[in-house]
Formats: sequence, C-alpha cells, structure tokens
Amino acid sequence: MSEKFKPIDLSRVKTYSLSERKSRVATSDFAKAWQKGSYFKEFFDRLPDVLAGRHIKTVISSIATAFKNKKTIVLAMGAHVIKVGLNPVVIDLMERGIITAVAMNGAGIIHDLEIAMAGQTSEDVAASIGNGSFGMAHETNSFISDATHLAGQKSAGLGESVGRNIIEKNLPFMDQSIFAAGVRLGIPVTVHVAIGTDTIHIHPEFDPELTGAATYRDFRTFASVIATLEGGVYMNVGSAVILPEVFLKAVTLARNLGNILDNFTSVNMDFIRHYRPVTNVVNRPTARGGQGFNLTGHHEIMLPLIAAGVIEEIG
Repeated sequence: MSEKFKPIDLSRVKTYSLSERKSRVATSDFAKAWQKGSYFKEFFDRLPDVLAGRHIKTVISSIATAFKNKKTIVLAMGAHVIKVGLNPVVIDLMERGIITAVAMNGAGIIHDLEIAMAGQTSEDVAASIGNGSFGMAHETNSFISDATHLAGQKSAGLGESVGRNIIEKNLPFMDQSIFAAGVRLGIPVTVHVAIGTDTIHIHPEFDPELTGAATYRDFRTFASVIATLEGGVYMNVGSAVILPEVFLKAVTLARNLGNILDNFTSVNMDFIRHYRPVTNVVNRPTARGGQGFNLTGHHEIMLPLIAAGVIEEIG
C-alpha cells in the first residue's frame, strides 16, 4: 500500500433524504400504456413527458395555439419531404389554413413539378451518374425554364410562377403540387436557389439572371413573412444548409427594419442533427426570447404525426 495515498476515509460523507432532492423525472411524467380502441389524440397524451416526448407535445401545442391566435406558421422544407411522399400532408395543412407560408430550396421546384407532371420523381442517381444521364430529363428543365421566363415578364417570384404554370397547363397530377396549392390558396410558396446545386442548372436553357432575379423576389417575400413571425412558429424540415442560412438573414433583416421578433417558436426536424439548423434555426433566433426545439426522426413519420396532433388539438 502506498504510504502517500491511503484509501480515502468515507466516514464523514454528508448525505440527505431522497425526498428532499429535486429529481428530473417522476412517475407523473411516465408514458401510459396504449389501450385498444383509444382515440388518436390519446396517443400524444400517453407519451412520456420527458425529453422528445415533451418536446413534440410542446411543438404541437405551439402550432395549435399560433393557429388559434391567427399567427404566422411557416414550413421551410428540403425536397426530401416531397420525395418521401408528404405533399398530401403539407397541402392539407395549407388548405386548413394552418400553414401561412412555405419555403423550399431549388430542388423543391424540380420534384414538386415532376410529381405534378408525371406522378413520379426521384431518379436513381447511382444508376445514371456513371454515363452522364443524371438530371437530363428534358421536360423538367423545359417547363421550369418557361416558368422562369414568365416570372421575369411578370416580375413574379419563382415559386408563384412555377405554381401558376402548373395550373395553366393543367398538369395531370397538379392536385398533388404544393406550388399549385399555393397559387390556388393565395399562400406564398417561395424558392431559394443556390446556383449549381440543381440539375436544371446544367441545361443550356437555364437562365441564371432570370433565376437570380426571381429567387431574390422570393427572398424578399419570405423576409416579409418572417417579419410577422412574432407569436408564431417556424419549422425547418430537412434543409441542412440553405434554408437555415436564408432564415437567419431574414430574421436580422426583419429586426433591422423595426419588426418585433422576440417571442416565437422555432423547430428543426431531420433524421440527424446538423450544425446550421441547430444554430441558425433553434438557438440564435430565439436567444432573446421564445423557444427552440430539435426533433430527430424520419420526415415520413414525424411530420404526419405532428400534423395529426395539430389537427386533433384544434378540433
């Protein structure tokens, strides 16, 4: 045994009663077992009031409260939301007046259009990248090119122009288009393009000047929406870089112009945690007030669950 370090003496350790300690979890927070034949609303009531179980219930409640108070509710979404089949869920929320505005990255117009045009989208990149055929479907590029030129002629945003073109050309699956729904319902659906990220940018018909002007008009519309976010909810679903950056700039622009953005709810949803959404959606914008949440899970499960919870809560 070491002469310098002998086993520490435990006889004077101070203890206290468990009943005096503040604990973070109690049986009142526990989940409740599902009962056959119960209503769907009870599913959320039976979730544990702990961590993500508490967070998803708070997010649903925040959206329902914002809706009842006629506050702004924004859905910013990556194109993966479209590719996992959630257009009907998003359109239903738009039709119910729950969603005030939608924002997408540049891939959104591609996949939403292909759904409206052909009822299918999302090619097998691994199978087509090797021979250079990836992204070379001419109908997609031609349609969006026409819509971009119309946007320039009418000084319209890119999202509105694509949606209007879908309706005017009476595409066979236009009832499944979020952009067409936006035009039909008078809900802004904006597109925020980063040049070089989308397949349409590699076609000779692509016009970067007209695209830049149209997506910039969409950014200004988006910023106008964000300026009304006080008391509302902002959801970033599946955009890891572009839309979190766009949102942060819109927030600072709105505040710079004197709009009050001190108390709103921000939510990031994705199947893994990314730096920019957590920082630029959840943390920084709500640092002076409000609340931010990060929900990790697959869009095709999480978004329908939240949508159903909100619909149940607002009755």
